[in-house]
Amino acid sequence: MADVRTSGVPARSGPFNGAGRLVDYWATVYRRTWKGSVISSFVTPLLYILGMGVLLGGFIEADPAKLDGAPTYLAFVAPGMLAAQSMTTVFGEVTYPVLAAIKWQKTYFSMVATPLTVGDVILAHLGFVTFRVATVSAVFLAVMSPFGVFTSWWGVFIAFFVQLLIGLAFATPIYALTAGVMNENAFPLVFRLGMIPLFLFSGAFFPIGNLSPVMEWFARLTPLWHGVDLTRMLVLGNVDVAAALVHVTYLVVLFVSGWILAVRLLSKRLVGV
Repeated sequence: MADVRTSGVPARSGPFNGAGRLVDYWATVYRRTWKGSVISSFVTPLLYILGMGVLLGGFIEADPAKLDGAPTYLAFVAPGMLAAQSMTTVFGEVTYPVLAAIKWQKTYFSMVATPLTVGDVILAHLGFVTFRVATVSAVFLAVMSPFGVFTSWWGVFIAFFVQLLIGLAFATPIYALTAGVMNENAFPLVFRLGMIPLFLFSGAFFPIGNLSPVMEWFARLTPLWHGVDLTRMLVLGNVDVAAALVHVTYLVVLFVSGWILAVRLLSKRLVGV
């Protein structure tokens, strides 16, 4: 007989039905915790734009050819900070909260003790993470709008959904990492050696052409550079279709690979299979 914890309910009519049963749980979590994310989600975007784009940008004069086609440093850095903010939001949502649900609060164990599958649990959590990225990105775009950065409404509209893809491309691999660690000791290294270097050296704040040739190619291999370059070309209206397809393919492959690994590792952690 198949284990209901891994096989689910045969009568379910769609792949999202199980995850949908956890919407109330995640809505309750957000109602109880949203005040703790007000600064990072709603105030930080404004401070980034004013500090890095307006104040620092006022001292920088450069040829648009050296700023990936951006007419000003503000127009260059704002889309990069948007993509970087999507990434940093994910790091905060799928490290300590996921480990807490496994190790400390053991919420995941109670979930898979029902007919919900491990995939349902992960999908529901990723749905919440996507919601968090969506709210942060919407606020960031709203903050950017008065500064004359946008070139076309359709580019901005697509750029918003690109942020969701960036979030998912980071969420599943980091989720898999969290599902595989025994304690939180690995997280400081994840943040210091993973998130911070990506944040600083993936083209968000300066063109990666300023790096050494080796470091430039290394930057091109990072998922954040793909997200930054795709976001910037959409916001500025300078879309290279071939490059955009490469960026999207890279991010989708990373998301799918991370999903497969996350399901495998969390299944082993929760149900021993």
